[in-house]
Amino acid sequence: MFTRSRVAAAALAAVGLAAAALAPIPAVAGDKGTIVIALEAPLTGSQASNGKDMLRGAQLAAMQVNARGGVLGRTIKIVGVDDKADPALGAQAVQEAKAAGAIAVIGPYNSSVGLVNLSLYEEAGIVPLRMTSDNRTEGYGATLQPMNSQISPVEVDYISGLGIDSVAMLVDPSAYTKSIAARTAKGLEKAGIKVTKIVIPASASDYSAEVGEALATGPDMVYSATYFPEGVLIAEELAQANTTATCFMNLANVDDAFVEEAGITTSRTCTFSGVPAAPQLPYAGDYVTAYRAEFDVNPDVWGAFTYDSAWVLFNAMAQTGTTKYAPLLDAVLHTRGLQGATGPIDIRSKSGNREDVPMYILKVNRKGDFVIVE
Repeated sequence: MFTRSRVAAAALAAVGLAAAALAPIPAVAGDKGTIVIALEAPLTGSQASNGKDMLRGAQLAAMQVNARGGVLGRTIKIVGVDDKADPALGAQAVQEAKAAGAIAVIGPYNSSVGLVNLSLYEEAGIVPLRMTSDNRTEGYGATLQPMNSQISPVEVDYISGLGIDSVAMLVDPSAYTKSIAARTAKGLEKAGIKVTKIVIPASASDYSAEVGEALATGPDMVYSATYFPEGVLIAEELAQANTTATCFMNLANVDDAFVEEAGITTSRTCTFSGVPAAPQLPYAGDYVTAYRAEFDVNPDVWGAFTYDSAWVLFNAMAQTGTTKYAPLLDAVLHTRGLQGATGPIDIRSKSGNREDVPMYILKVNRKGDFVIVE
């Protein structure tokens, strides 16, 4: 079992690899003697900032454990697999991980991709540590991040507590955003709040018409169920509109790139659900220090989850003494009492979901950081 003290010790012992190590490692057959873990994420494309943070998090964990002798006396190698957030590349990602000799995968991040390939990973004998939130992906491996069934109640409690009467939802039609919007809408309607849902085109360059349609319903709030590139455009339209409607951004908008692209002033007009960047997490101090020292950049949101996911795998391998699929998966699903950068880690063995997840209501402060609303 790893603890903060052990992670800190590993961080102090970690070798100083160059930041260039961030580049995805080509998916080729695993080196003899190494244990290969795939990291599937959108490493290029509009969500690349998320993917690169995830890759860094997993790489940092591997660097630290390798500096202390590896796992089972073997070196850990992280193989980056780029799915570009495209479900059409889901099956190909599995083949790349398999060709690399991966015994486990951290990812995918996008639920729409996971719905395509998580079952394929299990069929290939590769243990998934998924980064998806759509509840249709539960039961495949395990996850440390919030699921929609854990995100939605936090949103409903906050929004219904504002005393508002109506919400207009702008909904990206992809798996995660569509499903979280449906759950939260149901909860809000049960609380007596009128909800209007407007489906928007994914990855468009302009949402002025859709924002105008939402505002025409006279809402007290516009809720954006989108990924951050879309959310930026919506936030900018709302900030320029003549409206008293407040702006609420769902979890997938919480990214440093949102603030960089929208600007601090516009970002501060919105409230967010989700997880703040690692420097704001109460348990992530050692991780943040090591990440900054290794990569010379600040960690974002999801790298802390891939970092902890890697340590869950290391712990499971150490407990079972093997990298074989069945015992490794069973050990992962019975993870109990671990302390990670994202907080305490206990896995529900039936669903593979985390017991208690870090899930918050956030605002952007004057420095441009996502901070927890007290």
